[in-house]
Amino acid sequence: MNPESATTQELHEDDVSAIDELRKRYQELKEELGRVIVGQEKVVEQLAICLFAQGHSLLMGVPGLAKTMLVRRLAETMSLSFSRIQFTPDLMPMDITGTDILQETHDGRREFEFVKGPVFANIVLADEINRAPSKTQAAMLEAMQEHRVTVVGRPYELTPPFFVLATQNPVEQEGTYPLPEAQLDRFMFLITVDYPSRAEEIEIARTTTGASLPQLGEIMDAETVLRFQSLVRRLPVPQHIYEYAVDLVRRTRPNVDESPDWLKPLVAWGAGPRAVQYLILGAKSHAALHGSYMARLDDLLAVAEPVLTHRILTNFNAESEGIRSNDVIRRLVEGLNAEVSGKSRGS
Repeated sequence: MNPESATTQELHEDDVSAIDELRKRYQELKEELGRVIVGQEKVVEQLAICLFAQGHSLLMGVPGLAKTMLVRRLAETMSLSFSRIQFTPDLMPMDITGTDILQETHDGRREFEFVKGPVFANIVLADEINRAPSKTQAAMLEAMQEHRVTVVGRPYELTPPFFVLATQNPVEQEGTYPLPEAQLDRFMFLITVDYPSRAEEIEIARTTTGASLPQLGEIMDAETVLRFQSLVRRLPVPQHIYEYAVDLVRRTRPNVDESPDWLKPLVAWGAGPRAVQYLILGAKSHAALHGSYMARLDDLLAVAEPVLTHRILTNFNAESEGIRSNDVIRRLVEGLNAEVSGKSRGS
């Protein structure tokens, strides 16, 4: 049996045309963002993958790389509401979620009225999330996980689509509250924003020091985003892709038999089952954005690093040898690919 045909479901004719539409809209989105964002094509792609897979992202990069402008412009092209929350040590949970305020009614009585906080938006930028204490981080993470907030014991639902992008500054760690590994696991992707190339930096200097930047056109609205999110969930996945995702994640865990011997002295903690879910969802989203009607191995490999990087905790031995979690992922993928290829030739 051809493994490509071993899918759990099949697309309807309407879904096929919808994938073609999504690919076209995605190309338009990249072109529109390219009018104000120089370079960062990979970052744009990973943000789009997360958005349509209904995941959240953690952006890692030094200041001045246009992270805030990119997120704001992404919301602009999708006609989505946007809010930016600057996390600081004195930020309280109510500053994010909102609070009850005593208001006087038209008949002279006083009643508490809930005033929504900045988390009530479609796209929320949590800037330097590791600057706020754990209690405030927990309020943000509850909203990410539950798509609602709780204020004075009352839940308030967040309007979909709801997409959180949190940033961390990798340079300065003094006075910060690093996110625990269990909280990092709630982010689908860790997206690394690198310095631009020399040519891109010249273009940035040329385009941002003259006239004001242009307003971007609307590529899609909230209803269209929700429709495409549902479409991504329905994309077929062959059985061997599920197996590959599970095998890859299991090999990141140093205390299981499947992990290679070279990994055990380098990794303190591996990825959990949520990584498998995000690998599959990421592969589906990547495939749909590029006009494919089925998730394939190349789609899964395209999202392996951003899904697994923050879920693999290396130890002192790895740090002393200059080995990062990215290096561990690449070596695991190479080994697993060689094993899969050997089995294919053997059969």
